[in-house]
This record gives sequence, C-alpha cells and structure tokens, in this order.
Amino acid sequence: MKSPEPKTEQTNTPLRGGCLCGAVEYQVSDEFVYALICHCSQCRRATGSAFKPFGGIQKEKLTLTAGADAVMRYGGDAAHDVHCARCGSLLYSWFRDSPYVHVTYGTLRGDPTLRPTAHIYVGSKASWDIIQDDLPQHHELP
Repeated sequence: MKSPEPKTEQTNTPLRGGCLCGAVEYQVSDEFVYALICHCSQCRRATGSAFKPFGGIQKEKLTLTAGADAVMRYGGDAAHDVHCARCGSLLYSWFRDSPYVHVTYGTLRGDPTLRPTAHIYVGSKASWDIIQDDLPQHHELP
C-alpha cells in the first residue's frame, strides 16, 4: 500500500480541534514544522491506539479557545501531556526545553497541510502493529 503524497504548501488558515466531549477547544495555525507517527509505549497508552500521529508547531501558534478549566496536565514540569479532564482525550504534548508542542492529529477537525513523514520508535511498537505504508521507519528518533 503506497502512502499518500504529503501536502507541502502550507496555509495560514487556522485549524480547529478539540476533545471528544467538546469541553476543550483549540485553534492552531496550519504551519506545522514536522509531522511524525510515534509507536512508543507511552504514546500507545496515552491514546489507546497503536500509534500517535502528531504535528510539531511553535507553542505560540496553539491557542486554547474554550475549556481551559477542563484541561488536565499529565506529567511533570519538564514535559507533560494535555488532556481533557472530562473525556480524557489527549490534545497535545508540551516540552519545557523545546519551542514546539506536539498536536495530536486525531483531535484536529480539519486536514493539516503537512502529512506525517516518518514512523518513530518502531523498535518498541506493539507486535500486532503492522505498518503498511512506505514512510521511513526509525527504531527511535531519527
């Protein structure tokens, strides 16, 4: 199965996203710097899925537009995941020493221009997870 051709022309059109129950909403610029699919055990547990597709974008380009009181942080001061406290949806991951946040593509309502370009942490992917596209696969981070 061939992977779809990635879109490359980014727009300034904002994308909207949010959690499953609708308590938390956000807006993010369609200016992702990188997009990857992570297969690590932490991402699997956080999403309840075989992997987490995400886009990296500068922190200031992501804005909560509703539900700041319904946000739950999981993790420490150096890095944490941001979930909806009501339904548990993983919205994004935040890192103190990085200018980027990792927005989970599954919570976007629109299509981001930048498609995932590689699989990461395939060395710890679930044994039943069969990758069926032609994207590069990295044992850990490239």
